[in-house]
Amino acid sequence: MWRAISIFFFGGVLGTAFGVAVGFFAFPYVFPPPPAMESASAGESARVVASGEFIHANPSDPVHYGKGGVKVFENFVFLEEDFEVGPGPAFHVLLVPESEIRTSSIVDSSMYVDLGALRAFKGSQNYTIPEGVDLNNYPSVVIWCERFNVLISPADLQFES
Repeated sequence: MWRAISIFFFGGVLGTAFGVAVGFFAFPYVFPPPPAMESASAGESARVVASGEFIHANPSDPVHYGKGGVKVFENFVFLEEDFEVGPGPAFHVLLVPESEIRTSSIVDSSMYVDLGALRAFKGSQNYTIPEGVDLNNYPSVVIWCERFNVLISPADLQFES
């Protein structure tokens, strides 16, 4: 009798833990936040310094992907209307001093500039660049998962002349 009760209790605890873990993973897919709708109008007078496209860095990884355009102005980064990444926890927008980033280890070993937490998984968004950052030294914008140190999507920048 006690053996059956302990097996039932242990199974309930394991089932609950598994359900919570699956819930954490599935939550952003089931209840995605609304797309962002910011505009670059705050910087209409600012000139575009560089632009690029987010790519799916590792095609064999179906969870960590990104697409869409990015424009870098003199004082902010603008993720365009077609921007989208797969949902996940603790995503940040980074300026990285390396080009053609395709692995997490490159970002992990760099002295990047963190522009802040990603506010939405899709849609246009602005991120302020701190004073004193020389944009010529940062040829990449990266979406990075800070919690797990994983590259989500890089964008190689082409600088305007």
